[in-house]
Amino acid sequence: MLNQISGWDDTIVALATPPGIGAIGIIRLSGSKAIDIVNTLFPSKDLHKQNTHSIHVGFIKEDDTDIDEVVVSLYKNPKSYTGEDVIEIGCHGSPFIQQQIIKACIHKGARLAKAGEFTQRAFLNGKLDLTQAEAVADIISSNTAASQKTALNNMRGGFSKVLKELRENLIQFSALIELELDFSQEDVEFADRTKFYELIDDAASVTKNLLQSFHLGNVIKNGVSVAIVGKPNAGKSTLLNALLNENRAIVSEIAGTTRDTIEEVINIDGILFRLIDTAGIRENSIDIIELIGIEKSRQKIEQSDEVIYIFDVNTETPGELKAAVELIEEKNLNYFSVGNKTDIMGAEAATEKFAGTDALFISAKEKKYIDLLKKRLVAKIVNGSINTENTIITNARHYEALQQVDRSLADIKSGLDKNITGDLLALDIRRCLHYISEITGDISNENVLDYIFSKFCIGK
Repeated sequence: MLNQISGWDDTIVALATPPGIGAIGIIRLSGSKAIDIVNTLFPSKDLHKQNTHSIHVGFIKEDDTDIDEVVVSLYKNPKSYTGEDVIEIGCHGSPFIQQQIIKACIHKGARLAKAGEFTQRAFLNGKLDLTQAEAVADIISSNTAASQKTALNNMRGGFSKVLKELRENLIQFSALIELELDFSQEDVEFADRTKFYELIDDAASVTKNLLQSFHLGNVIKNGVSVAIVGKPNAGKSTLLNALLNENRAIVSEIAGTTRDTIEEVINIDGILFRLIDTAGIRENSIDIIELIGIEKSRQKIEQSDEVIYIFDVNTETPGELKAAVELIEEKNLNYFSVGNKTDIMGAEAATEKFAGTDALFISAKEKKYIDLLKKRLVAKIVNGSINTENTIITNARHYEALQQVDRSLADIKSGLDKNITGDLLALDIRRCLHYISEITGDISNENVLDYIFSKFCIGK
């Protein structure tokens, strides 16, 4: 396929490991001249005569000058990542040496790869579909066990398999509908409408499950922002420190100590929570700096995925708690209430004082019930256990296309209910297939592909 696309018949080279000093660096080449280029720089062996998936040790030389002793890994087409001839040169991790080798490859006819071009070639050569290619980027950027497992499942083709089955069933029925059109004068029916109803119901159920998984997928991939809010001196900074198990925020008895938002990240059961300690919100402050901090707090609160409203059980009244909660609800924010400083009043007395609320009572100072608070955070966000073996949507592009698939399936079912003609039904099926193919890349816009792969690192 690549040979049919202008500008894709050349050989590319790039550093595949992170830039900077390290023990080793990997330089990758892919293309029809990859073996020729390295052969001229690696006189130890004739790589054309070596078996694919073999490793060779020797010196890289240019103009009889030794550059470095390297390990050359050889992967001949089509049994390579890109489907082309691929060579990886393992050299010492000096940026100077790496650049010398890359320059030498360019002098011999390679060009510097663009971001994501190796994976883009793998896609264009049919080694991966588009969902698997995008999962490669997700694996590279994964920062928790949950995000890693989800990306691995998609890269192995978990999502692709679901879409493939859906697509094949629709194509099969579409072919029967098209056949009916060829025999329209005979008034024959090749496609069993009853079975098609069942197929559409199953397809709609699968699509809706995938759409519903996006919330969890977004949480796994991007984490959750949690704003800790409350009145001055309610214990917001103490709670942040207790959750982090370190003294990150300054704590004092003076109200208004926190003047600006403080953000930290914590991993709880495989989910990244971006905790935001906000300045205490009060209306009667005359301190300009504190007022600026309060305004920034309000902005952070509205941008957060979840709000923890923390209050002092000793000084706040049930009426004040109710008013604060109603204000948060007016803004349609997700939240839960946490009563703090039970080390003074006592948890039982606090529970009795605020009876009828679903607040969780803790002592941030003594770190009591902090683990219970963490569990509630995870339960509120995940709403059940995380099963990364299931297909989970983490990509906004996939989500948008699946919404179109869902609408198309609804139109198909509506058409069946209204007993519309086969030609109109076929149009709805083609539209549904179009959006499925957009996800997998069976049909794709070159500008869309360039955008997707531009997010990759250069050597991938």
